[in-house]
Formats: sequence, structure tokens, C-alpha cells
Amino acid sequence: MGDKILAGALGMLNAVRTLRTYLPALSLLVLLSGCHGGSNPPSSTGATAAQQQQVDTVQQELELIPPPSKTRYMAVRTLSNWENPYITVQADMLTLHVLLADANTSLMGVGGMTRPLAARRRDLTVRVDDLPAALSAVPQNAWPYGRVVAIEEAHDTPAKARPQVRRTMEIVMQRLSTLGVVVYEWPEAGSSAR
Repeated sequence: MGDKILAGALGMLNAVRTLRTYLPALSLLVLLSGCHGGSNPPSSTGATAAQQQQVDTVQQELELIPPPSKTRYMAVRTLSNWENPYITVQADMLTLHVLLADANTSLMGVGGMTRPLAARRRDLTVRVDDLPAALSAVPQNAWPYGRVVAIEEAHDTPAKARPQVRRTMEIVMQRLSTLGVVVYEWPEAGSSAR
């Protein structure tokens, strides 16, 4: 009888450990699955608490990236030379552009045929709500200027869509600020810094 009780207790302990292991991942999947509609506020305080927990987790991860070096990123004149992540804002979505760090530390062949820069570029289309999770997935070595993100409006935006793009841009800038990320707003032309 005592063996059965002990076995049952061990089974419950293993179940609790398993739940603790997978609960954060399950919570993230529920958040990213878009269970609630569009921009409606969450229906319960539990969803708000889970969202706040996700923001707190992302903030902690991003704090591992050093503060931005203004002298480094202000010297960049074109987005093609920008090495940190940058965001292109459209009316209802974002494109997160990431330049992965070169795994080869040698200076030989940099940017040449065997080590093209374009092979390290990644363009990810994300929803505004998924931006924190997307930023936390960017490797730390892809932030050479520190915790700063350039942001630009999409090129050739129709005049009718410009107000919505600007609203989305303001939302993104506020969220980045909440995460502790410095926002460097790129000029409209997108080719050179202010």
C-alpha cells in the first residue's frame, strides 16, 4: 500500500515538473496564435498578465544587449550599411530586417564571392503584436551598435494609406520604447540618415 502511495506521489511530482517545463512554451504559443480578435482588448486579466509577462521576459533578454553607441550608429548614412536590426512599417504589418554576424572572423574575403553580405541578411514579416517575440529571437551578435533599431515607413505607400502607416509607426515606436530599445527614425527617402 505504501509503495502505491509513493509511486502515485512520484507520478504527480513528475507531472508537475513536466507542466513547469512546458507551461511557458504553451503560454507563448497561445499568445502568438492570435486567439483574441484583432485589436480588441483582452477579455480577462489573465491574458493581460500573460502579455505583461512576455514583455517583461523580452525586456530582460534585450537588457543583455549593451546600450546603444550613438557615435557608431549616427555615422551610418544608408540603410544598406546599417548593421543592427531595422524595421520597415506598412499599414498592417512590419518587416524586420536582420543582418546576422559573420561567423568567420577573418578579414580575408569579406563581402566577396565566398562571403557575400546578402547571404547573412534576413527579412521577416511580422505582425505588430509579435514584434517583441521577433526581437527577442534576434541573436545578440546582430546588434553591433547596441540596443537601437532603425525604423522607416514603407516606400511608395499610397497617399490613402499614409495615415494608417503613421499610426502603426507610432505604435511600434512606443512598443520599442517600452522594451527599452532606442528608436532611430530613418528619413522618408530611406537612403540616408538625418
